[in-house]
Amino acid sequence: MTTVLVHGNPETAAVWDPLLETLGTLGVPGEQVVRLSPPGFGAPLPDDFPATPEAYRDWLVGELEALVAEHGPVDLVGHDLGGGHTLRVAMTRPDLLRSWVSDVIGSFAPDYVWHELAQRWQTPGVGESDVAERFGPDRDVEAVVALLVGRGMPEAVATEVVAGQDEAMGRAILTHYRSLVPPRMASEGAGLAAAARRPGLAVIATGDHVVGTDAQRRAMAERAGARVAVLDGLGHWWLAEDPHRAARVLVDFWSSL
Repeated sequence: MTTVLVHGNPETAAVWDPLLETLGTLGVPGEQVVRLSPPGFGAPLPDDFPATPEAYRDWLVGELEALVAEHGPVDLVGHDLGGGHTLRVAMTRPDLLRSWVSDVIGSFAPDYVWHELAQRWQTPGVGESDVAERFGPDRDVEAVVALLVGRGMPEAVATEVVAGQDEAMGRAILTHYRSLVPPRMASEGAGLAAAARRPGLAVIATGDHVVGTDAQRRAMAERAGARVAVLDGLGHWWLAEDPHRAARVLVDFWSSL
């Protein structure tokens, strides 16, 4: 069975490194795991790529269609924005999936409020200034690494991730988040029941405070017919913070299918 990992913002595929190594110790061969980098996030951002939710969904569908043609339906795991892409595929192309995992299902709740940083990116002028500081050519790389470490990303992972950030990522961030202003997510969340056509798992890292409340995450998981896995004390980068617990949750889920 092929496992596909899709990361989010402001990340590259390096964010999966600790988890990938640990999955191998639990019997998931590395050759069965594919990491896909969304355009602008560790992969080139074509000039004509609109960076909207539909565009990323369609990009992911195209990548999965090629994999499924060769290997059959996949186990799709999405983190951060990648978790949103995952849910949109689960709602529209369940034929591509054996199962799905997302850690941002709470952001589809009708009363979800975007975190402070996302609101900055959604604000003209403020967003441009912010991404210039974080992703521009004159940025303080050490400060950017320290910012991610302060939010819970292991330093070794943060160093690799920041090395892959660039101005294209900043442009993709602004465009994408500005396409997600309310009530966009709530409108999509109304259709989450469609994701129940394939087994799903909602990861709830209790220290992650940017993807919805515990109640929002549980309510949306129920709407999507998904199981819930609680990672007590872990934060937004649970997959790198404690890869052993993260891998165990995923392998247990896949083994139960």
